[in-house]
Amino acid sequence: MRLPALLPVAAVFVIVAAGCGGSNDNATPAAPATPAAPSGSAAAGGAAGAVNIHNFAFTPATITVAPGSAVTWTFQDSIQHTVVADDNSFSSKAEGNGQTFAHTFPAAGSVPYHCSIHPFMKGTVTVK
Repeated sequence: MRLPALLPVAAVFVIVAAGCGGSNDNATPAAPATPAAPSGSAAAGGAAGAVNIHNFAFTPATITVAPGSAVTWTFQDSIQHTVVADDNSFSSKAEGNGQTFAHTFPAAGSVPYHCSIHPFMKGTVTVK
């Protein structure tokens, strides 16, 4: 092994490596990450909420949205389901396989709902 021939290569490696870990005073700082709305909730200001219908369940089973927000249910079962408010304030037709149903909630309150085909499937929209 010829050590003198390796010295120039090692010197270049040390110089390059030294430049990799330094700070760049001219770099623009990264913008702070914007936190996402918690799962099962919609941000204030009329943002939408989403509920999936899969494996005979509403997910999330409880969702909180701001007044004026819409909730969209996405039917992801090959079996048809419905979304029906317990107080009959809204109702979807029987749907499945990627179809959607949306309803806007204008005022604060709690609205329980269910699937009229499978009454054991229950959910709640909380508006506040």
